Order: sequence, then C-alpha cells, then structure tokens
Amino acid sequence: MAKEKLVLLKEADLTNNCPECFNQDLKLSFYQKHYHTKFARRTSNEITHELICNKCKCHIYPVSWTEDIERTFDYYQKMVRPKPSSLNLTTLFWVLLFVLIAVVGIGVYLLIQQEIV
Repeated sequence: MAKEKLVLLKEADLTNNCPECFNQDLKLSFYQKHYHTKFARRTSNEITHELICNKCKCHIYPVSWTEDIERTFDYYQKMVRPKPSSLNLTTLFWVLLFVLIAVVGIGVYLLIQQEIV
C-alpha cells in the first residue's frame, strides 16, 4: 500500500479577516502529494490547500470564504510552482528485476542444455 505524504510548496500569512473570529491572522498553505512504496516513489501533480486561522485554530473551508479571501487565494495559487510529476524506481525494484532476469536466463540455459544432450 502506498504511503501518501504532503510536501509543503508555499506558505503565506494573510491579513484577511477570519469568517469565524474576525481576526486578521490567517495562514494559507499549498501542498503537493507524494506517494512512497517499497518499489517506487511517485510525485503527483495534485495540489491541495489549507487555510487556517492562527487565533481560533479553525480550518476555513471554501464555502465560508469572503471575496477578499478568494482574491488573495487566487493570487497565491498563481504563484505556486509544483515540482513536475515523476516516477523514481527504488533499488529494491532493480535488484528484484535483475534476479528475475537471471532466473529466467538460467532456466532457458538449462532447457537448451537438455535438448542438446
């Protein structure tokens, strides 16, 4: 099973009012998803975001955003540059692939030797 990890791309402090407590101390964070397995590491191009009030510690969901927060969010979203999606194979994958090729090669060699005799 793949382990999912969120890697921070950009974090910004906003001075917009919180819809819950009306404080002007918000934090906007953008994350990119990375998946890790024993055989490969994959970077996806999926970007997620999170908006949190630093005073009341509540998550502010897009349903309760004001127009000012939406404009600020659009500005910072344009500034985020995600890493390109990629797939990196681990050493374990390459070792198992080499062992599989060697076993198949030995099996073919033994079959050829039996036909000659």
